[in-house]
Amino acid sequence: MPFDLRLPIGLMFGLYGLILVATGLLGGPQLTQVSLGLNMNLWWGLVLLVFALAMLASWKFQGRK
Repeated sequence: MPFDLRLPIGLMFGLYGLILVATGLLGGPQLTQVSLGLNMNLWWGLVLLVFALAMLASWKFQGRK
């Protein structure tokens, strides 16, 4: 079975996304004042989680018809 890079990429981005979401949810209001009132850790964490899910779904359902 050949090495498929989508699995480690999906896991890595998923881990980083979870860390950013946790930081965004648990971080204080001082984190949101820096970026014009937006919680960028939360939003980018969600973006990374969506990308990770796309990579993992692509890996899981490869070649199925």
